[in-house]
Amino acid sequence: MLARILNLPFLVILMGIGAGAMYVPAIYALVDDDLHVARVFLYGGTLFLILTVMTGLASSAGTSTNLARSHLLALLGAFTILPIMLAVPFYEGLRNTSFLNAYFEMVSSLTTTGATLFEPERLTGALHLWRALVGWMGGFLIWVTAIAVLAPLNLGGFEVTSVESGHNGNAQFAQITNVANASQRLARYAALLFPVYAGLTLVLWILLLLAGDTSLVAISHAMSTLATSGISPIGGLQSGGGSGVLGEAVVFGFLFYAISRLMFSRDQQQIGLRTLRDDPEFRIGAFLVIVLPLFLFARHWLGAYDIDLENDLGAAFSALWGATFTVLSFLTTTGFVSSDWADARGWSGLQSPGLILMGLSIIGGGVATTAGGVKLMRVYALYKHGNREMERLLHPSSVGGAGTQARHIRRFGAQISWIFFMLFSMSVALVMLGLSLTGLSFESAMVFTISALSTTGPLAGVAAQETLNYADLGSVGKMILAATMVLGRLETLAIIALLNPALWRS
Repeated sequence: MLARILNLPFLVILMGIGAGAMYVPAIYALVDDDLHVARVFLYGGTLFLILTVMTGLASSAGTSTNLARSHLLALLGAFTILPIMLAVPFYEGLRNTSFLNAYFEMVSSLTTTGATLFEPERLTGALHLWRALVGWMGGFLIWVTAIAVLAPLNLGGFEVTSVESGHNGNAQFAQITNVANASQRLARYAALLFPVYAGLTLVLWILLLLAGDTSLVAISHAMSTLATSGISPIGGLQSGGGSGVLGEAVVFGFLFYAISRLMFSRDQQQIGLRTLRDDPEFRIGAFLVIVLPLFLFARHWLGAYDIDLENDLGAAFSALWGATFTVLSFLTTTGFVSSDWADARGWSGLQSPGLILMGLSIIGGGVATTAGGVKLMRVYALYKHGNREMERLLHPSSVGGAGTQARHIRRFGAQISWIFFMLFSMSVALVMLGLSLTGLSFESAMVFTISALSTTGPLAGVAAQETLNYADLGSVGKMILAATMVLGRLETLAIIALLNPALWRS
């Protein structure tokens, strides 16, 4: 029975999982005595499970012979079509919004962007739980598919370290038409990683409960942290949750899982298991988390002479902690803001540190993690290439060492990383142009664009001089941003790979 289910189209399996998940907020709403929302999710889950069974029976005989193409298309469908199903109970439960708003909310949650159109008090507890749960499932989806689907195709950041992608100086995506049974890989890695993902979420939930958060806030923040979605039923950690700084410290430790995949699994592209100390992604992430807060902290004496704050240890610690937590949060594209972030801004004297937060969001987290952005591995490849070029300026006849893998990253890895950066920049320009045509200013269009492309939805609320609100966007702007979230989550190279003629020849 299980084998037959696994042989169904990937999108059909995702539909079944999404429909089954609707019973969770239904039970919560029933316990919370919210009978209308409970009925909506109960009926929605039952209806869509029946629809999934019918779709599975109709498509069981038409299994694709090209599983790589099938799963890439399924991923695209998961972020564009599946939110239509997920939005139905949200729309019916809220009752006073448009279906476009509900669809935008589900795309934002599933892509782990965390951009929201609604104030926290407007949604019931079950709807908040549904948003967090959809974001959590979206994080696990990208976590598994990154290793099971994108890695064999040299996509999603794996093209930087894959030696096969560097023949003749071009990325060939040579494995696109010759991949081992991707369905078996998905099943294997899902079974392998789900206990880790769910276990970490459970541990973080318990720790936040012990720190003083309510049950709903604790589970929402736990799921949002592991999925790096930044979804919160109270508007974020800075909004006065019961756990306070202790809760932030607990979340801070779990955010490191989005810096490097070596925190939870064996590197599938390398031989053996490298230590975190030798992992370039972890080193760059740790460097940014240490240096940037220290720079903001030291600026109090270097340039912010007009700031009138008490120079005591308490204010200093609050400023340093607020900067450290917020830097790591935006580097992992989570978007949680520390309750001490205002103190950090006042201490440093920066009127608007939005450029720093946008830069961190663009850099993003590690390859094969739930974080979005450009990814630290691509940044590392460009850094190594630049370092080698400067070395050659001083010593033109020198020979670069450090092994075959390091030479590949400096040359072909840097080349494909630079191509990705150019595609990312072009995407930013095009989306900004589209948003500008809807009437947004240059600054607003830039912040909204980077928030969506880097899957860091809360960035819009803190990056600009004035707080930006997604609810102020028109229908066209919301559709543009929804498409941008999908592009940022799936990445441009994966979509370009779907246009490769070799992918459609079999």
